Amino acid sequence: MTESSTEIRIAVETDWPRIVEIYNQAIDDGYCTADMEHISIDSRRDWFELHTETEYPIHVIISNGEVAGWSSLSPFRHGRRALAKTIEISYYLDREQRGLGLGKELMTATINAARALDHQHLFAILLEMNSVSIGLLEKFGFTRWGHMPDVADFGSKRSGLLIYGRKI
Repeated sequence: MTESSTEIRIAVETDWPRIVEIYNQAIDDGYCTADMEHISIDSRRDWFELHTETEYPIHVIISNGEVAGWSSLSPFRHGRRALAKTIEISYYLDREQRGLGLGKELMTATINAARALDHQHLFAILLEMNSVSIGLLEKFGFTRWGHMPDVADFGSKRSGLLIYGRKI
């Protein structure tokens, strides 16, 4: 917590509608996610239930009393023990809250949570045209681990996927 009007905490079920709303904003904004149609709580219920505080937490950042963004830690190749300490990070901010430093606060808290849960490697998969996320990841010591060229087909435009990672 860097100022009195922001707080980062573990998401609870009553946060789910706001998490979905923020994610759907990213879909509408384009090229922030490979999803092209809005999601619903029902369509993501299993995903929400997988993300427990003790294994794969979802964090929310509260700014001026409202959920302004969220991050999640997710399993990679769930069930494969040799990869159990390698996890994926995802993060999204409300479009009105971007550029205010909240992403840095959220990233710091999420990396610290991954470390506290004894994970060893953290990675993000993002569209190569998402320069804002690339910049944020690089500020936190992530480097480019991989590239899958032109695999995302948005109809009128194609994009590659990048994998950025770091040891924690």
